Amino acid sequence: MENEELLESNEQSDSLQYDLNKVYLYTELPDKSSGRCDNCDKAHFENSVKKGVFLRQCRNCGMKKII
Repeated sequence: MENEELLESNEQSDSLQYDLNKVYLYTELPDKSSGRCDNCDKAHFENSVKKGVFLRQCRNCGMKKII
C-alpha cells in the first residue's frame, strides 16, 4: 500500500508542467533553485528591461518570469 502511495506522489510531482506561453511573476512563483529555470533547471537566461519591468526568459525552454 505504501509503495502505491509513493508512486502516485512521484507521478504528481513529475507531471507538474509549466505553460511556456504564460509570463509568471516571481512573487507568485519563486525559483525552486536560485538562479535556475523551474522547468528545465538550466541557468542560461536572456534578460530584458522595458518600462521598469525585468523579464527573464530561459534560453533552453523559453519559460518567462518577471523578476
